[in-house]
Amino acid sequence: MPQELQTRLEVSGLVRRFDGRAAVEDVSFEVLAGQVVCLLGPSGCGKSTTLRLVAGVDRQDAGTVSIDGRCVAGPGIEVPPEARSVGLMFQDFALFPHLTVAANVGFGVSGSKAEREERVAELLARIGLSGKARAYPHELSGGEAQRVALARAVAPRPKVMLMDEPFSGLDERLKDDIRDHTLAVLKEEGTAVLLVTHEPDEAMRMADQILLMREGRIVQRGTPYHIYTAPVDRAAAAFFSDINVIRGEVHGALTETPFGQFLAPGHAEGAAVDIVIRPQHLKIDFDRGGHGPLPTPEDGTPARAVVERARFMGRESLVEFRMDHDGSRLSATVPQVFLPKPGTVLWLTIRRDRCFVFPA
Repeated sequence: MPQELQTRLEVSGLVRRFDGRAAVEDVSFEVLAGQVVCLLGPSGCGKSTTLRLVAGVDRQDAGTVSIDGRCVAGPGIEVPPEARSVGLMFQDFALFPHLTVAANVGFGVSGSKAEREERVAELLARIGLSGKARAYPHELSGGEAQRVALARAVAPRPKVMLMDEPFSGLDERLKDDIRDHTLAVLKEEGTAVLLVTHEPDEAMRMADQILLMREGRIVQRGTPYHIYTAPVDRAAAAFFSDINVIRGEVHGALTETPFGQFLAPGHAEGAAVDIVIRPQHLKIDFDRGGHGPLPTPEDGTPARAVVERARFMGRESLVEFRMDHDGSRLSATVPQVFLPKPGTVLWLTIRRDRCFVFPA
């Protein structure tokens, strides 16, 4: 089977309970060679516990974990962490302070002395630290220490790399470069990566597949594009960005809003629904008043709003409005400097195809 299609990690029906409470409940997924799968969710949702179960540092109450087709955890089976062919990277780099960079990288490498030295030299060259081979951890910057931790974890050629918030301790200016470098090395090695993070931006940047977790369960899975553009519920939409919520009621499969009627298929007659739209999809109708073309049908009916506050955020402007229709508050982002004064009257439209309709 080609390496890129080979299943490195398979998790099935994983369950872990503490004092009768399910921390992980019926979690199943797989990670292919060279693929990055991200467990994403708020603190306490079960993502780190799942990682610990895969690593073997905690024991599941039910379910199985297989690596390269070999069951390493299941009924009557409990392979110790060191025998699972997994690499571990955490927020704490945990380099051995008394060992040089070269000795740290070569710590878990087997083979002859010449083979170990060749592997260490190869990895140090790949991470751009050949000149630091004789240095000690206290002589490294944070970014250099992260790269050494990566090289040490990759050196034994693990089938699976488990990463728990590995970049959260880095300076923001370093993160993008270190993350991209880390991914490049892991993909070159054909390693399956299971990454835990609570940061949606990090998941979107790194993952091939995202597993969105809540209260111990996977509530949605898919590519970053799919998870972002087709959230399963209001909470999933809100996890990835700020949202505007317009409350409505279904009558004849339609919901009346300040922006006209919206289709609400699948919702019962009289049911309350939330129409969710992200601030970047709320449009300011600069042409309102005969100075340009009328809004298209996709934009709905323009609605009158009063500016309450406007702030420049560096890459965009955030404008907060109070709607004339019902006094509700909505926010819009504009990809430029746009700072209207409080009290300014503007007209807003929303793209119907960019809205989500969920039960209230």
